[in-house]
Amino acid sequence: MSGKNLSLQPARLIRSGLRWTVLGAVSGVLAGVASYVFLEGLHWVTDTQTSHRALVFFLPGAGLAIGLSNRFLAGGATRGNALLIDEIHSPTTWVPRRMAPLVLVGTWTTHLFGGSAGREGTALQMSGSLSDAVGRIVGLTAEDRKIMLSAALGGGFGSVFGVPFAGAIFALEVPTVGRLNLRAFLPALVSSFIGHTTVLALGYHHTDRPLLSGSISLMTALCLVVVGIGGGIAARGFVVATHLVRRTIVRLLPSPTFRPVIGACGVLILLSLTGRDYLGLSLPLLDAAIAGTSMALSVFALKIVFTAVTIGTGFPGGEVTPLFVIGGTLGAGLAPLLNLPVPLAAATGMVATFGAAANAPLACAVMGLELFGASAVLPIGIVCAAAALASGRPSIYESQRHHTVRVTTTSVN
Repeated sequence: MSGKNLSLQPARLIRSGLRWTVLGAVSGVLAGVASYVFLEGLHWVTDTQTSHRALVFFLPGAGLAIGLSNRFLAGGATRGNALLIDEIHSPTTWVPRRMAPLVLVGTWTTHLFGGSAGREGTALQMSGSLSDAVGRIVGLTAEDRKIMLSAALGGGFGSVFGVPFAGAIFALEVPTVGRLNLRAFLPALVSSFIGHTTVLALGYHHTDRPLLSGSISLMTALCLVVVGIGGGIAARGFVVATHLVRRTIVRLLPSPTFRPVIGACGVLILLSLTGRDYLGLSLPLLDAAIAGTSMALSVFALKIVFTAVTIGTGFPGGEVTPLFVIGGTLGAGLAPLLNLPVPLAAATGMVATFGAAANAPLACAVMGLELFGASAVLPIGIVCAAAALASGRPSIYESQRHHTVRVTTTSVN
């Protein structure tokens, strides 16, 4: 390489860094504004659903509206997160611009009428749709779109949960298990931080979580391994249950129109048997667990069933917040049996179960540190690692790929 080319390389790197900083910031602003609108609306519909308990009986009608939307309006947007991850792997077509408004209104509708769903899927899809729309305007290449969509994942996740470092790691870790997409690190980090800052600047306040102590004994560490194994098994159960419901309903009803109606009827049957605690986000269960209230071991299992029926039959939303509730209540159920502090078991179980279900142990560990304090690195690390090992490969993200290292041998003649 000539000296002239060497002298040009730093300039190219600087220009590229500035370019991706700007594009990451644009993605972050879009993600932050979208998450703010979504979170404020979600707060209102959740309060409305709680105050007007009879709304849940209109869930089948809401399901029909969502089913008609999926059939006649959404098109490829019904693939949701799977479409975004596929486009990161092999960009072939622009993400539909209608994805953002459809998933926003659809998720609000799900929660208004009591469907058991989350919020991360909505934030990711809105961010991905809006960022790809910008990419279309500025004429990004296919390779650049991969990076921009990764940045959008970071912005959506970091802004909706208030965890900017975890958002950036999530964007690098989730598309391909076992390989971090380091090319997207700068824009994902910028997008996640800008998105988080935008949400705060607009006036939204995330729930404060208590700081955990990092001082643990050997026996406590061993008990935390048990919590992690439990979280990994619960994560696997959630993924298998959701995929089973989805495959079954698709086989029985080839048309998507009535799938959510069937799911809504299933939720109403479950409601009549168990009560209202498992509707919507179910954050009161998680808050109680982290505050130190022990839970029956049936609680996490019922949340799995409610959410699998809701998401698996086509209601929009996300899986991460239900996984928080599943992991947190599981930890609160195991804590008395293991002689662990309930807040410690609930908090670590919360993040570890999500990480196991998403095949994102690094993001889950970083999220735990952002939510519960850096001093808790040891217990969080133990539980996240144990959950990842116990869960296996099933993932809530069906388009997620697995990086395999191929070892070749050469013969010597």
